[in-house]
Amino acid sequence: MMADMKLLLVEDDPSMQVALKRTLQNRGMDVHLCSDGREALARWKASPPDVVMLDLTLPGMDGLLVLEEARRSGLRTPVLILTARGTVGDRIIGLNTGADDYLPKPFDLDELEARLRALHRRAPGRAGSEPGVGGLAWDRESGAIHWRDEILELAPREAALLQALLARPGHAVPKERLFELVFPGETDVQYEAIEVVVYRLRKKLAHTGVKLVTLRGLGYLLKAGE
Repeated sequence: MMADMKLLLVEDDPSMQVALKRTLQNRGMDVHLCSDGREALARWKASPPDVVMLDLTLPGMDGLLVLEEARRSGLRTPVLILTARGTVGDRIIGLNTGADDYLPKPFDLDELEARLRALHRRAPGRAGSEPGVGGLAWDRESGAIHWRDEILELAPREAALLQALLARPGHAVPKERLFELVFPGETDVQYEAIEVVVYRLRKKLAHTGVKLVTLRGLGYLLKAGE
């Protein structure tokens, strides 16, 4: 069965990790695990999931700090806070920091699934946007590429290259494939022309902190700034 939701589960309790991953995978979700706050933030930036399920008490970096930094970086992924800190005050702090929902432990698994799917349905731009990298997002309906609230001014070939990279967040796209997408059917264009487009796009991304990285022998990928 193909997963219908990519979920980043940030939880440091090994038994809770195993139980939740097994249960949610059986319910059709693609679950990725992190037990450390800093590691979770880095993975979130590199390959944004559809939904994040975030515990608050984490080693390395507290869950609220992870959430605060993610929102500051322009990541709009819906977040469900899952924690033993169940007081009203803690819930208010979490929601004000940028969480979309809050479920205290212990919880009912059916309710958890329902809340996760509700967040997935309400995700910003879900119907027409590709997953973002470091605040970059591509709206497929309009063709616009945004960084946070700014629409990037890109030449058509620059936009085609960036769209191809945003369509595969966290993965290198081969140079040959990018050439086909940026110069479709243009047999008189030299292969090295793709490097010129890469150079120009890097300059236009400089202020965003997003890096267009060359992986020799593999191609190019986007990497969110630290």
